[in-house]
Amino acid sequence: MKSVALTGNKRAERGSSNANALRKEEKVPCVIYGGKENIHFTVNEIAFGKIINSPEVFFVDLDIDGTKVKTIIQDVQFHPVTDRVTHVDFIEVVDNKPLIVSLPVFTTGASRGVLNGGKLRMVTRKLKVKGLPAALPEKIELDITNLRIGQSIKVADVNLDGLSILDAANAVVVAVKMSRVAVAEEEEEAEGEEGAETGDAPAAEEAEAKTEEAAPAE
Repeated sequence: MKSVALTGNKRAERGSSNANALRKEEKVPCVIYGGKENIHFTVNEIAFGKIINSPEVFFVDLDIDGTKVKTIIQDVQFHPVTDRVTHVDFIEVVDNKPLIVSLPVFTTGASRGVLNGGKLRMVTRKLKVKGLPAALPEKIELDITNLRIGQSIKVADVNLDGLSILDAANAVVVAVKMSRVAVAEEEEEAEGEEGAETGDAPAAEEAEAKTEEAAPAE
């Protein structure tokens, strides 16, 4: 998994009034869990843009007043009206300690079902996985090349080396659904095959008639 670096400053005070004052200064209150002690600090709001707006997941190397901590974002809170980041929870990353992370799902390849008129439906856009930090990717990629109309990929079909998927095994991740275009194409294909089977008969009869006309009278 890729890493990004952020710089922060420890919070001298705590409480909701202090947090609101920091937000007015475009600073985001944050906390790190999972270490020897929880660390409360702030990061400039604009610095979160490249991380929050990315669909991928990153390790975050934090430098808090000279103290460096490797972390991963666990939760982000947004303002209900302005959508600004109001609080971020981090988990400290320890090499030999498993993490639980929600990873985004992406598809690769051109589905045979979609090429035949079906509609691709992403049912699950993130999968919750558990594993050691070294085994965590930025995203999960699923090859849908052989996926036909009516078929799907479920959680049980997804294999990730060194990771356990915590979502229900029978949950659908991605599927190709029937569409009107696909139905029309199937009907046309069936009609075409039927025509191919019967199309030689009239031609054969016509050729036989011409042969009889051309035969010399006895």
